[in-house]
Amino acid sequence: MKKANRHLDQYQFTVRPLSKEEGGGYLVEYPDLPGCMSDGETIEEALANGREALRDCLAVFKELGRKVPKPVVEAAQWRQRLPRTLYSKLTRQAENEGVSINSLVTAIIAEAIGAKQAP
Repeated sequence: MKKANRHLDQYQFTVRPLSKEEGGGYLVEYPDLPGCMSDGETIEEALANGREALRDCLAVFKELGRKVPKPVVEAAQWRQRLPRTLYSKLTRQAENEGVSINSLVTAIIAEAIGAKQAP
């Protein structure tokens, strides 16, 4: 399962807030797989739904015998030292939301970038 998750982690995604006219919440899209997207009321829900959509899209490619698009740019990794108080707050928030710290921080960063790119 970990190997499959690492494969999914290689696909970049975008997150943007949806306007009230679009139904509100957040939209997750995978640019390497046009049409592969999902949404959710919260960023965390949108990310979870997006990951499920990604799994489904990749499964359809395989079922149809089509070549699965490779990620254009693989996911990157960096390490950053945090003040203990900030780490503690992130840990509590991640636990409250039932996600990992990595998922929470990814969602926070994606939301900030999406908000800057939103019209």
